[in-house]
Amino acid sequence: MNTYNFNDEDFKNTAVYQKFISDNSSQGYLRIRAYAASQALPISGLKIVVSKNIDNNDVIFFEGTTNESGVIERIVLPAPKLDPNNLDAPNSTTYEIKATYAKDNVSSIYRVNMYENIYVLQTINIVPDLNAMAGGI
Repeated sequence: MNTYNFNDEDFKNTAVYQKFISDNSSQGYLRIRAYAASQALPISGLKIVVSKNIDNNDVIFFEGTTNESGVIERIVLPAPKLDPNNLDAPNSTTYEIKATYAKDNVSSIYRVNMYENIYVLQTINIVPDLNAMAGGI
């Protein structure tokens, strides 16, 4: 399996990219909010990687860390166009969000469906490692 960055020029020249963009010609928006203690403490420095497996290729769409408020705003992701004449459930594209918090050795994976012009909020609750906080007692 190959790993590509979605914005890499070499990847943009592939048939895999062309098909994916053809199927997902619009965009949706993702917001990450990370916290601990029943949303009382924001978690800054949480590493986020948003990716998708496309034709057995791991494609990374976003890499970054949460700010001091525990937030990453407005991650723009490709999404399929909505058909206003279709009354069935709208088409979506599913992405994988990997959240890693090195301070507490926490790593979690979330899946999120993206729709055209919809702002999706993914909350991430970090449970601190109490042994690390107590000095390993």
